[in-house]
Order: sequence, then structure tokens, then C-alpha cells
Amino acid sequence: MKSDQRVTFCGIELVSPVLAASGTFGYGIEFEEIVSLDKIGGFVSKGVSLEPMAGNQAPRIIETPAGMMNAIGLQNIGVKAFIEKKLPGLSRYPTCAVIVNVFGYQVSDYVEVIRQLNDAPGIAAYEINASCPNTNHGGMTFGTDPASLDELVTATKAIATRPLIVKLSPNVTSIPTMAACCQTAGADAISLVNTFVSLAIDIETRRPRIANVTAGLSGPAIKPIAVRMVWEAAKTVKIPILGLGGITSAEDAVEFLLAGATAVQVGTASYADPRAVERIARGLEHWCARHHVERAADLTGKLDTTRG
Repeated sequence: MKSDQRVTFCGIELVSPVLAASGTFGYGIEFEEIVSLDKIGGFVSKGVSLEPMAGNQAPRIIETPAGMMNAIGLQNIGVKAFIEKKLPGLSRYPTCAVIVNVFGYQVSDYVEVIRQLNDAPGIAAYEINASCPNTNHGGMTFGTDPASLDELVTATKAIATRPLIVKLSPNVTSIPTMAACCQTAGADAISLVNTFVSLAIDIETRRPRIANVTAGLSGPAIKPIAVRMVWEAAKTVKIPILGLGGITSAEDAVEFLLAGATAVQVGTASYADPRAVERIARGLEHWCARHHVERAADLTGKLDTTRG
């Protein structure tokens, strides 16, 4: 049998529930000769800010057991250059949803970036970065405080002409609380989880291995925690969820869908295999066919917690 991989997310029809995650897929257009962009659900761009950002000093990325740590610091070309230089080429792939990750140091920065993006064609949605742990201001500052998060979501939703997705930090006491905050403030969806704050030390020099001292941990090591957080959020809110955190296979993607995600994002796996997102999208279709799942959408929230 052939399985229907189409899912509807925030009113956006995706050809597959598998997307590429922000920060691991550039601005999308760089991958057009590596990945068949028309075979994946879409991608989330690098974080785009009002002005270009140089990011943090090196070293800012290292490998860890079952994962990696990064403190890139949201290096990007700025919203104006993104619209002028990156976005036009993506029009060649109309079935690939372009979601723009938006970052700012203060609420007004986010609002202005979205205001400029509103006039640009070919964008499906915005993903508000309320969770990056590798900057001194903005990012996780919003995602760990309900009042700040409410202010950010309310302000950005008021101006956004496209669906608003909020990317949440896992570095909180209660993911359901933050998810509910987003829903109340008007968010159309949430993404979770982002990376976990971590620290690695060179015991010979007794210095941090990352110049920023702390960094974000991602990769397979965080997957069970990420799946649990998606499940907790899905029991709390009615808005759809983009699940991510350590997905390297179709089977991993299925776990997130069963936990309650409508679609998933593939991140760190793309560093080891630049075609990972396409491979996983194809693998999910084959998995569904083997398990007689007619529609990938039917997997969402189907975790059975009853005891036999």
C-alpha cells in the first residue's frame, strides 16, 4: 500500500510531516543541490534578526557522546539580505514550506523583523525563537519567563500576517505551563524542544571547551526527554506541535508523532548526513506502508498508555 504523507499544520498543507530544523539547514537554498526540496515538508531557516549578527567566538561547536554542543550565537545575514538574496531562489520549490525563524534582543526587534517579512513572498509561517541558550539577551530570556513570553507572543501575533509558531526552551520547570502561555497569547503552534544548556570542560587546561562557556546540547542524547516534553505539551494545549530533538531515523519521527506532534524537525542529524531530512521523510513513508498506516496524520497523538 502507499501511505499518504500529507499533513495540515496551521492551515499549511505539507507534502510530508518531516521538515529541516532551524540552524542546521542554512537558509534552505544552499541545500537545493543536495536535498530534493520538493520531497520534504519544508524547512525552518537560520534565525533571522533585524541586523546582521557575527555570532560567538570559536570554538563554538564540539561533538559529545550521542550528540553535539553548539554556541553559534545566531550568526546571520539580517532580514534585509535574507529577503533580497536568499528568498527569491526558493520560489522554485512551491511545495516546500519556508518557515522563517525570527530572533531579536527585545520585543520591538522581533516585531520589526516580522513587519519586513510580511511584505516578502513565499513564506509559509514564522517561528519565533524564544529559546536560544547561546545569547546574552533575547532568546531564552523570553522562553523561561511566562510574563515575558506572553508579551513577546502577543506583540508578534498582532502584526504577523502568517501563522506564528513559538519555539520553546526545554530549560524550564514546566513545559505545559509555557505551552499554555503561548496558546493563551495567540500562538498558532509551538516547536519543541530547543537545545539543553550544557557545559564541557577540557580537564588538561581546566578551561571550557566552548568559548561561550556554556552551549546547547542536541542530538540523540536528548531525544527521550524531548519526546516526553512533546507528550506533556500535547496533553495541555490544542494548538499543533512541531516536535524535534535527536531525530535521526523514521522510527524516531514516529515516536514524536505518537507523542502528539503533527510534524517534526530534523536538526543535528544533518551535520552527519546532509541528506538526513530527505532520507527520514522517505523512510517515514516506507514505515507507514509496512505498518499499514494509510495516512501519516493518523499517527499524531496515538500513544497508548493503557496497561494490558
